[in-house]
Amino acid sequence: MIGIVYKSTGSWYQVKSNDGEFHKCRMKGKFRIANIKSTNPIAVGDKVVFDLEKKGDEETGVIKKILERDNFIVRKSVNLSKQIHIIAANIDQVFLLITINNPPTFATFIDRFLVSARAYSIDVILVFNKIDSYELEERAEILYLKDIYEAIGYRCVEVSATENKNIDTVKDFMLGKTSMFVGHSGVGKTTLVNTIEPTLNLKTKQISEQHKQGQHTTTFAEMFDLSFDARIIDTPGIKGFGVVDIDKYELGDYFPEFFALKQDCKFNNCIHTKEPHCAVKDALEEDKVSWSRYKSYLQILSGDEEKEHFRTDIWDEEEDD
Repeated sequence: MIGIVYKSTGSWYQVKSNDGEFHKCRMKGKFRIANIKSTNPIAVGDKVVFDLEKKGDEETGVIKKILERDNFIVRKSVNLSKQIHIIAANIDQVFLLITINNPPTFATFIDRFLVSARAYSIDVILVFNKIDSYELEERAEILYLKDIYEAIGYRCVEVSATENKNIDTVKDFMLGKTSMFVGHSGVGKTTLVNTIEPTLNLKTKQISEQHKQGQHTTTFAEMFDLSFDARIIDTPGIKGFGVVDIDKYELGDYFPEFFALKQDCKFNNCIHTKEPHCAVKDALEEDKVSWSRYKSYLQILSGDEEKEHFRTDIWDEEEDD
């Protein structure tokens, strides 16, 4: 039988077969996929081949093969730097939720995620959430960020889940697609998903007053079928995002505004730091390239893992102290 993984809890998987039935499945043996050193060989969104087994009154499935992935998105493993964790596979697009405060989403985090998604050929839509709660200065910051990212080709949308603002726009983006929703814990991701599809009734928690960060409500990534020809993958809140190793000579290619300029650099292996006659640095001085984007680029290039803003944990697996 062939099916799609909708939920993973470590050793067991919920798989929806082509006939629409859900089956509790386990993995047979160890999988090695295309030299990927992953902590989880099977991810939500994977298409798998499985057999059913019956023991007594219980029928379970055994996953025998993972079919080739269209794409996937990963993070670095927290404890094993040489390994990665696959967040989800076969994704059409990602909605990255951003809040200006409660909790703040920093530009470095946004840029790290965009680089990783671009490396795996996944479209990202930037969702500025909680816009009903912002003062004038914070609204100006949203407009500033929107200007930066729309100028380099990213779609942006301002939403309020509590006031139902632009929810239909988000749903239009989702039609006929599998979408993953990600963001820091506390950005209102679960509330937004519940607004999009109230029947899901996912659990939410309040913002931690001590740290102005959300308390995690989602432990594992999980996919849901929606009522309007769409699928959604809900994910745990992310504290920081470690970019999986990218060759320093290729990193600039994942910044679309840098990629558009590289042909005008004097050296074809220019990494846009100390080289003379660099088109990216020239554009930076002329304010044609965002300084915040360039700062993120340098930080990723140096291997700095966002130490100024986040602890070493990548996923918010525990509630804040």
